[in-house]
Amino acid sequence: MAAPKIPVWALALLLMTASVSCQTAGSPATSEVQQGKAAPTGWLSELIRELEQEDVANPPAKVYRYTYNGQEVYYLTSRCCDIPSRVYDTDGNLLCEPEGGITGQGDGRCADFLDARTNETLIWEDKREYN
Repeated sequence: MAAPKIPVWALALLLMTASVSCQTAGSPATSEVQQGKAAPTGWLSELIRELEQEDVANPPAKVYRYTYNGQEVYYLTSRCCDIPSRVYDTDGNLLCEPEGGITGQGDGRCADFLDARTNETLIWEDKREYN
């Protein structure tokens, strides 16, 4: 007995449905990353996944892309109290902490970052509600 033939369109529909239904329910966070508008490298995707696993910060965590000193950088906002903000290069290397920490002034390695950064693009924002 011959195997039944499945039309190509039916197979494509089945595969699309399966891929959507197998995805895990994401957090209510929103991002260019999740919307396909940005192509983060592996380290940035991992950082965002880690942030989504943490408790909601107050204020909520955000990741921006900027140009700073002629290079593309990623800025993770300060999320609470003495927790410093962080600036990473495109390879995920920590360049500096421009604000936060015990003094509120960061680590001093990029004291001009907040004034010198340009080309702001919001990459990811945690939209979960703080309780």
